[in-house]
Amino acid sequence: MRIFTCCVLGIFGLMLPGKLWAQGTVSNGGTTTNGSSTNALTTAVPFLTIGPDSRSGGMGDAGVALSPDVNATYWNPSKLAFIEGRDNLSASYSPWLRRLVSDVNLAYLSYARRLDDRNTIGLSLRYFNLGAIQLVDANQSDQGIYRPNEFSIDGSWARKFGQNFSLGLTARYIHSNLANGAFVAGQQTKAGNAFAADVSAYYRIPTRMFDKDALLAFGADISNLGTKISYTNAGQQYFLPANLRIGAANTWYLDDYNQFTLTLDLNKLLVPTPPIRDMEGNIISGKDDDRSVAAGVLQSFSDAPGGFKEELKEISYAPGIEYGYNKQFFLRAGYFYENPDKGNRQYATLGTGFKYDIYNLDLSYLAATQAHSPLANTLRFTISVNFGGQTKR
Repeated sequence: MRIFTCCVLGIFGLMLPGKLWAQGTVSNGGTTTNGSSTNALTTAVPFLTIGPDSRSGGMGDAGVALSPDVNATYWNPSKLAFIEGRDNLSASYSPWLRRLVSDVNLAYLSYARRLDDRNTIGLSLRYFNLGAIQLVDANQSDQGIYRPNEFSIDGSWARKFGQNFSLGLTARYIHSNLANGAFVAGQQTKAGNAFAADVSAYYRIPTRMFDKDALLAFGADISNLGTKISYTNAGQQYFLPANLRIGAANTWYLDDYNQFTLTLDLNKLLVPTPPIRDMEGNIISGKDDDRSVAAGVLQSFSDAPGGFKEELKEISYAPGIEYGYNKQFFLRAGYFYENPDKGNRQYATLGTGFKYDIYNLDLSYLAATQAHSPLANTLRFTISVNFGGQTKR
């Protein structure tokens, strides 16, 4: 039987309990691939919850209500209906979890095309490279190198209703290749495949505040509603990271050159919370988490063993700010908070952006507020091109 060995101890948890398999554990310390600790709610393919682009990455990973750009395909596809320019293309790259691993990275490519005054389509590709793993057999003989990876391909459609409201739909294919056919607990592993959909909405209100022109916007996105995923033919099936994201953003246009934006996103996973069980497996507190996808989404709002207080702990918060000068230079900052009992991601972010002609370059830096955080010193890079018109920030 082939086994996996790597300098990253126990990567993906292929020899660990099912929870760690689903979350994609990357270290003995219990870190999942999105940077949460393993006390987070259990889902497969957590790479789908990693913010890919640098603009939102510099604002605490907030983006559901920010002014539209091509990376709305991730944060809130309905915003695509308000982008300017006929064609928009963006590419993002981030070395990931560099405190734990040297060769893990996330790449993101997004494209949007405005069909007419009301309709816009978008395409995107997320590719998560989990580095190289040395394979050996039971006799420790070299069996070559294996490079696990995960990716998703999205197709989005957004339509504007009136001048200030839009809705969006996204279809998604997900491929998670964490094993090379190794036998684990008597079962042969395989790549996992799933299909999912997003539904989203965006509403903006041009107004005046403090005697200045302003734009108040609201956004909502329910993402990754789809089939469960499994890594064996007859093994356990895991929920996708279905997520509810809602938020607001307020932009003040101080004068012809200066603008300032405040934004806040709230996130909640729409998956069941595992109950507390006794030694015989009987439920002591909470609800049975062996549910269908639809039942799991509905149950996720009221199934925490600790009641309403624990339900509140499952909400993460992402406030952010952005200053723009002449729509060419941007400074950003933000903070992301996840409860210590529900994943424990806590970090501050900084970012900057530059626009020249049809090109935008955005950079962000993640400065973790916890000692020894695997996310510390994370950089993200994004370059965008807008063909056929200026995209308003």
